[in-house]
Order: sequence, then C-alpha cells, then structure tokens
Amino acid sequence: MAAEASVPLLRDETAHVDVTASETVFEGRVWNLRRDEFSYGEGSIVREYVDHTGAVAVLALDDEDRVLLIQQYRHPVRTREWEIPAGLLDVPGEDPLEAAKRELAEEADLTAERWDVVSDFFTSPGGSDEAIRIYLARGLTPTAEAFARTEEEADIELRWVPLDEAVDAVLARRLQNPSLVIAVLAAHASRSRGWATLGDADAAWPGRSRPVGAPAH
Repeated sequence: MAAEASVPLLRDETAHVDVTASETVFEGRVWNLRRDEFSYGEGSIVREYVDHTGAVAVLALDDEDRVLLIQQYRHPVRTREWEIPAGLLDVPGEDPLEAAKRELAEEADLTAERWDVVSDFFTSPGGSDEAIRIYLARGLTPTAEAFARTEEEADIELRWVPLDEAVDAVLARRLQNPSLVIAVLAAHASRSRGWATLGDADAAWPGRSRPVGAPAH
C-alpha cells in the first residue's frame, strides 16, 4: 500500500497583501475605525475594521484548583458578565507580561510567582485586528494595598470558582465572555495533559503583528 501523503501541521498562516490605501475614518476614546484598500486575487477589496491596541488576560489559579472570576458591567451588551482580569495593551513599549501583571494587581489585588501562556486568539478577525494573549498565573499572593477602582470597575465582584465548575458553566452557555471561555477550556485541557501545552511567559506572539504603540500601517 502506498504511503500516505504527509499532512501539513494544522496552523494559521500569516498572509502579506499589498495595502494600497489606508485611513482612520473614526477616532474614538479607546480605539479607532480604519478603512483599508488592498489587492487580493484578481482585484481590489475595501474593508473597515476596528484598529485595536490588543490586550492581555489572566487566568489566576490557586492551590485548590480554583480560578478567579470578576463580574463587571459591559455597556455594549448591557450585561454584568463574568470575566477574568484583562486589560488593553495601551502603554507604548510595555511588555505584554508586565501588562498582565499590572492588570492582575489592579483588578484583583494579586501578584503571582509563576506565569505561563495558556492561549492566544483573535477576538473577531472579520472586523477587528484585536489579539489577546491569556496567561495562567499561579503562586498567588495579595498585594500590599488594594487598588482604587473607578467607573465600571468600581463595583467589580470577585469570586473564586473551581476550574471544573467554571468549565460546566461555559458548556451550559451561562458564561459568554470569550477570554473566560477560552481560558477555562484551554486550562482544563492543559491540566489533563499535565500542563504540557503551556508556553513560556515570554514566548513569541505571532498573532501580534506590530509592537505595542506602533501605527497599524
């Protein structure tokens, strides 16, 4: 019997296209709307998308296999949804790991001794260039002082939940936040494999195509 043809490794592939025109059509408080015209195939295509800074998120796991969830109001969906600590990469030149440490301290009053990468993903690749890196934080200790939170963060509720219970809530569709969904499912799968799938905290981030603070084009 003939040998089976080699199957390429299943992975996303970066594509390079000729962007012939690019402009910011709306400038917002947090992120902008960009319009690009680019050559693709036999013609030219125009697409508008959210020009996003990118973000990091943190799945904090304690010694009892509980994850820290926070409940926060999100106006576009009119929901107080359960999330994991997260924040924008909006400080020029800031390392993503340092941003994750900052967010964990600001939103949960925690520091962590061990950091690993549990997942990278694009939130909505058809309409935004936002990329999120999720870290797994372990060896947790409280910060010396509580952070003073304002606006939507002023009434954050914190809850420690067993990882298995969080997975059950995701599978029952009771939790909708994408960073939380991806984080708990990826962590649950990684734990079953002895955490062998985790990446180094400073692992390369292929999905983030430009440095923090750099223009889109």
